[in-house]
Amino acid sequence: MKTRIAGVVAAALVLGVAQAALAQAVLHVGKAQDTPFDFVPPDVALAKGIFKANGIDVELSSFAGSAKLQQAMAAGAMDIGLGSGPELAFVAKGSPELAVAAFAGPPDGLVLVVRKDGPIHTVPDLKGKTISVSSVGSLTEWVVRETSRQQGWGPEGINIVFLGDIIGQIAALKTKQTDGMSNDIASATHLEQDNIGRILLSFGKIAPDFIIHATFATNEIMQKRPDQLRAFLKAWFETIAWMRKNKDETVKIVMPVMHQPQDVVERAYDVVMPTFSDTGKFEPKALAVLSRSFEQMNLLPSGTDLSKTYTEKFLPGAP
Repeated sequence: MKTRIAGVVAAALVLGVAQAALAQAVLHVGKAQDTPFDFVPPDVALAKGIFKANGIDVELSSFAGSAKLQQAMAAGAMDIGLGSGPELAFVAKGSPELAVAAFAGPPDGLVLVVRKDGPIHTVPDLKGKTISVSSVGSLTEWVVRETSRQQGWGPEGINIVFLGDIIGQIAALKTKQTDGMSNDIASATHLEQDNIGRILLSFGKIAPDFIIHATFATNEIMQKRPDQLRAFLKAWFETIAWMRKNKDETVKIVMPVMHQPQDVVERAYDVVMPTFSDTGKFEPKALAVLSRSFEQMNLLPSGTDLSKTYTEKFLPGAP
C-alpha cells in the first residue's frame, strides 16, 4: 500500500512539475484583426479556462492587418500569430516561422460591402471603383484582386487602397473616400443595420477552395518550447469543439470582444463557425489556390514549394 501511495504521489509531482514548466513563460499570441468572429476562439478559451486547463498562460494582442502581425512575428514580439493563409508568402520569403495549423477554410465570413448610396449595385459595377483593404499582401487584398480577375479585368481592374484596421475603413466609407470595403460579416451586418452599406458579395463564392486563416509559430518557440505550442493547438481545437456545441454562451462571451449586438454576432457565428477546421490540416487543393494567388500577386515565383512553409507535426494526434 505504501509503495502504491508513493507511486501516486510521485506521479502527481511529475505532472505538477510538467504543468509548471509549461506555464513558466507566457505565450504571446497575436491576432491579425481584433474584432472579426474568425479571431475570437482564443478569447473564448480564456473565458472558459481552456488554456489554463492545458497548462498554458496566454496573452493576446491585436494588429491592424496581416503585415503588422508578421512584422511583430519577425521581430520576436509574438510567439504565435493568428493570421491569413496568404501569409504563407512571408514564410516562403524567409520570415523565421512556419504555419502550424490551417484553422479555417473558405472565406465565407469575408464579404465585400459597398456604400448604400453609392454607384455599385452589381459585381460588374466594381470596375474602376475604389475598395479598401487592410494591408499589402493580405487576404483582403487578394480576394478583391481575384474578383477583378474573375470579371476579366485583370488584377488592377478595381482600385485598391490600404487603410489598416476596420475603424479606418469604415470612416473612409462614411466620408465617401471609398466605394466599398473588404470586411468581416459582423461588421458588414452592422453597416447594413445603420444604413451605411450593404453586402454585395461573399468571397466564399470567389475562392471555395482556400485556407482563409492559419496559425503561425516562430522558429524559436518551435525549437525551445514545442510542448507549449502543442498545448496551445490542443486548447484551440478543444475550444472550437466547445463553441460548436454552445452557440448561446459563445455569443455572450464574444459580444464585448466584437463590440457588436447579439443578433449581429449570431449571424457571424452561423456564417463563420462552419469554416473552422477540426483538424488544422493543410489540404492540397487549398494550397494550390494559395500558390496561384502568390504568383498572381507577384509575391512568389511560379512553382514555389509551399511544403516548406508549414508543418503538421504540432497538431493534436500528430506522431
